[in-house]
Amino acid sequence: MAKDKREHIVLVCSETGDLNYYTSRSKLTPKLELMKYSPRLRRRTIHKEKRRK
Repeated sequence: MAKDKREHIVLVCSETGDLNYYTSRSKLTPKLELMKYSPRLRRRTIHKEKRRK
């Protein structure tokens, strides 16, 4: 079977630690760090990548 070139990740809010978004990315790219909406804080915050198990 061919190896998958994408991996599934979770985006975690840097301020609250909530797991808000699930996505995938290429294994060759650097770790994601995006400005996404945090429902608990009701504003946009930085979300960092965490590996999904």
